[in-house]
Amino acid sequence: MDVYNRYAPFIQDYIYRSGWQTLRAVQNAAGDAIFGTEDNVLLTASTASGKTEAAFFPILTLLEENPSASVGVLYIAPLKALINDQFGRLMELCEEQDIPVYRWHGDVPQTQKRRLLRHPAGILQITPESLESLMINKHMEIPSLFGDLRFIVIDEIHSLLRGDRGWQTFCLIERLCRTAGCKPRRIGLSATIGNPEEAGRFLAAGSGRGTVIPKFDGGRDVWRLSMEHFYNTPPQADEDQTLVAELPEPEAPTDTAPKNADPGIGYIFEHTRGKKCLVFTNSREECESVCQYLRQYCEANHEPDRFLIHHGNLSASYRESAEEEMKDDDSLMSVCATATLELGIDIGRLERAFQIDAPFTVSGFLQRMGRTGRRGNPSEMWFVMREDHAEARAMLPDYIPWRMIQGIALVQLYIEERFVEPPRTERLPYSLLYHQTMSTLASCGEMTPGELASRVLPLSCFHRISQDDFRALLRHLLSIDHISRTENGGLIVGLAGERVVNNYKFYAVFQENIEYAVRSESEELGTIVQPPPAGDKIAIAGRVWIVDDVDHKKHVVYCTLVKGNIPAYFGDCAGDIHNRILERMQQVLAEDTQYPYLMRRAVCRLGEAREVYAKSGMAERPLICLGGKMWALFPWLGSYAFLALERFLKIRCGKRLGMKGLNPARPYYLQFTMQVSEAEFYRIAAEEAEKDFDPLELVYPKEVPVFEKYDEFVPEELIRKGFALGVLDLESMKRRVLSWRDSQFGSASTGSPVLGKRRV
Repeated sequence: MDVYNRYAPFIQDYIYRSGWQTLRAVQNAAGDAIFGTEDNVLLTASTASGKTEAAFFPILTLLEENPSASVGVLYIAPLKALINDQFGRLMELCEEQDIPVYRWHGDVPQTQKRRLLRHPAGILQITPESLESLMINKHMEIPSLFGDLRFIVIDEIHSLLRGDRGWQTFCLIERLCRTAGCKPRRIGLSATIGNPEEAGRFLAAGSGRGTVIPKFDGGRDVWRLSMEHFYNTPPQADEDQTLVAELPEPEAPTDTAPKNADPGIGYIFEHTRGKKCLVFTNSREECESVCQYLRQYCEANHEPDRFLIHHGNLSASYRESAEEEMKDDDSLMSVCATATLELGIDIGRLERAFQIDAPFTVSGFLQRMGRTGRRGNPSEMWFVMREDHAEARAMLPDYIPWRMIQGIALVQLYIEERFVEPPRTERLPYSLLYHQTMSTLASCGEMTPGELASRVLPLSCFHRISQDDFRALLRHLLSIDHISRTENGGLIVGLAGERVVNNYKFYAVFQENIEYAVRSESEELGTIVQPPPAGDKIAIAGRVWIVDDVDHKKHVVYCTLVKGNIPAYFGDCAGDIHNRILERMQQVLAEDTQYPYLMRRAVCRLGEAREVYAKSGMAERPLICLGGKMWALFPWLGSYAFLALERFLKIRCGKRLGMKGLNPARPYYLQFTMQVSEAEFYRIAAEEAEKDFDPLELVYPKEVPVFEKYDEFVPEELIRKGFALGVLDLESMKRRVLSWRDSQFGSASTGSPVLGKRRV
């Protein structure tokens, strides 16, 4: 098909005005799929490859040929910033043809929303949370808004594949289509899909259509990648080393370091000078700390402040200031950021990204790498891996640079296998079941239990939830007054439920802490959790402030700017690390491959770690004696399989092993004492793994493992079941335990100390 000639004339004019000589491969492939089929389409192509235009050029052509009687395209994106960014691009594309483009989120004026409700047409851009709000508060308008909806475009779909927020999005899509009586095609866009077929099935769930995944030659990825290691205090790993004599010596710093300087931060400071860069961290706390230190470097070197900050707890003014600065091609400011700048906001000519320590996922690494390399330049990322020196009496695990090994594993998995984390589809999402049950009642009003079940249980994400489970949930919600029974026997939202549903925070299914607004005079700085008392200091917006007063009733902290360094706290938690990453980490330690992106100190540190791995016996067996009855177990399992193993050893095996003091460093290793030999450990663990035990046995007797946002409103028996059968990865854990016996039984030693407590 000649895709260009199939486009509407106004699309051809736009291409001509933009100076394009040819269509890109993704645009030709998308045109064939959207014009040539009636299926859903999953477009996977690198960042800045033109995916948005690839989807919208044919979509708008079809709408121009056969106009929709309602909103024709619903565009769902995970971030307001991404919607705002795409809004300008779509407006430019659509204005000549008078196709309206609307935004619907918390920052959009009510006048614009009322205009859409009066004249539903064109394109509507929305976040999952705002779509939830729309379904509840404008339920009667859904048929007129979307009765002739033709397409749903889901941007950055990879970010919705592994948690409740993604399933919430697809629940809303199914509910919207049923309420409006429409059958739109779904178009998924992403730069980081590891298993397209599995993602395609996720995209299509409940749509009644298949998914086309166009194949095309997107060209070779060209990366500029480096990884350097720093101890937080001298000496560095390459001092007195001769094994990497062929590598150049580290550049001598030209900056003046502030007191108690972090050499890794100094390295970033030096190599952001005169450039526009992003500095990624894995938590908001670390983002604040890094920005504080970088600004102190500016002060010590008598340079103007050239660092901004961007994360989810900052006020909109701080975030938007950073976004606007990034879009300025002439800017030489750098931004310290978390995942909030990981997704596809256009940030212009970005020269370099830094990543402090390893991200949790291959997907996160690729997204952050993809922030650079636009406008014809290669993507460029510099990893900065930091750690403290092991203490003189440290145990074996402290001699492994876990985060650096994890970073190498992430890179190698993608280079060698194109691995990216697949969707998580086998969970038991009881928290989301509560949420969608309450949302359905709030939007539709009174209905019988059977009617409610017929609306909720058929939603695709609840395919593993039984009618008995749903009945148990409804009985519990009646008992806590989240739903009430009317005189006619129908169900409505109860008084306690109204307090939950009527709060704007109900629209989101991701976990939130109780947040306090932070203000300094007229300036809104952002939010924190667990504010300290007056007189103490807090860190936010990359600076330090002294608390003047805390209004606990209004949840407001009043403060004044001061100098100094303190840690921040926002309630962050570690991410979900896949089994394949831990397995590849073991391979990194076992192989003798030299990775071309490692810098001198990282090469030396990897060499030290590999020596520890080989000499300790970790290469031959997972269980290592640390001296006496103290052991370390290295299972090489991802987060949820590791969690299952931790509980399995303690609950199922603990007595037989004589195990005490189980101390996990998730998901890298477990330390404990036990009374049996190494061979007995493998035998006992395998015997227990072979038994057909109920997964609920891995939940402690009185434990209610609240894991998701609305678990607190779910019956305890369902929370326990959801955790045991939907969170813990028992199958991976059992396979690993049985593999130890198969490879070790009969050859395991009784365990003489290898490293004990002496220095390596």
